[in-house]
Amino acid sequence: MERPSDPVTVERLRRICLALPEVTEKMSHGEPSWFVGGKQFVTTADHHHDDRLSAWCAAPEGAQEMLVKAAPDRFFRPPYVGHRGWVGVYLDVEVDWEEVGIIVERAYRRVAPNRLRE
Repeated sequence: MERPSDPVTVERLRRICLALPEVTEKMSHGEPSWFVGGKQFVTTADHHHDDRLSAWCAAPEGAQEMLVKAAPDRFFRPPYVGHRGWVGVYLDVEVDWEEVGIIVERAYRRVAPNRLRE
C-alpha cells in the first residue's frame, strides 16, 4: 500500500529510538516498531488508523492526559493502547524533535529491564 507520509520523518524517529541501548526494530502490525527486552515501547502509525502520521509511545502514568490536554493538536490518545496510558504524537505537524526524544526516552524507561534504566 502506498502511504503519503514523509520517510524522512520516520527515519528521524528511527534514529532516536535506535540510539538507546539494546533497542531492536521490527515490523508490528505492518508498521516500524521499536522494542527493548522483548517489549514494545514505540510504534509508528502511518495512516493506519486515520489519515495522520504519528508515533505511539509508552508513557509514564498521567503523561498522556497531561500532554493531550495541553496540546491536542500535537498529542492524542491512540486506539488499542491508549487505555494503558500510551500517548500518540502527531508527526505530520511541526515536530519538536527534542521533545519527541524525551518522550521516546521515557517510553523506553517505562518498559526497559531494570539493568538498562540506570
